[in-house]
Amino acid sequence: MRYIRKPFNGNSCVITQHATPPQTSDEATRRWLNLACKQQLTKDLIDEQYGLCCYSEWRADEEGLGYHIEHVKNKSQFPGHTFDYFNLAASALKSDDLQILKQQAAEIFAGHAPSKQGTVDFSLFVSCFDVDAPKFFAYLSDGRVVPSKQLINQHDIDRASYTIATLNLNSPYLVNLRRKWWDELDDLFIEHTTKGWNLSDLVQIDLTPCNQRLSRFFSLTRQFYGNLAEQTLQQCEPGLL
Repeated sequence: MRYIRKPFNGNSCVITQHATPPQTSDEATRRWLNLACKQQLTKDLIDEQYGLCCYSEWRADEEGLGYHIEHVKNKSQFPGHTFDYFNLAASALKSDDLQILKQQAAEIFAGHAPSKQGTVDFSLFVSCFDVDAPKFFAYLSDGRVVPSKQLINQHDIDRASYTIATLNLNSPYLVNLRRKWWDELDDLFIEHTTKGWNLSDLVQIDLTPCNQRLSRFFSLTRQFYGNLAEQTLQQCEPGLL
């Protein structure tokens, strides 16, 4: 999970609404349904996330699918944060897209995951707005995401496990996509190494934005390339570190 920086305070539409925040869950739901600027707001969020889902880092648009505006702190639990721009992110998928995954017998993940739609324990949940969010997770060659071995206390391990489960980040659909991406990276790495091609160029292609978009599964890719990734980002895109 990438840490998402907010470059500005949101558009005037949500700023105006947040000036008098909802006091109850019902009020939050009603006012959110009537928000007029959702299309522009979604675009702004996708742009600041470089096209990646805030939780899974999947590029839904590459599959012809969309994103919804996610309340990281659920508006049912925190109605006062309904229009707080610093609580809003773009998550796969659009509500209209959910049936497409269901037709493929795929489990729903990210912001639409059933556990995230329910009551969330935010003392355990790792937010994409936590600056240290990336440290909690590790990505395996078989496509799974697991708590990082670098976590040294049980509470942090529990937080990682809880977040993975809450967001269903090991949905078979996602696991399959990540495994394919890992295999693709591995094939390219072997080819470049065997032929003596410049690995830094490969890392730059895979980890830096093109047309304000990152390649899918940024954190997995960053982990795959290790120190070379850190060096490349430091030189080319330090804002992504």
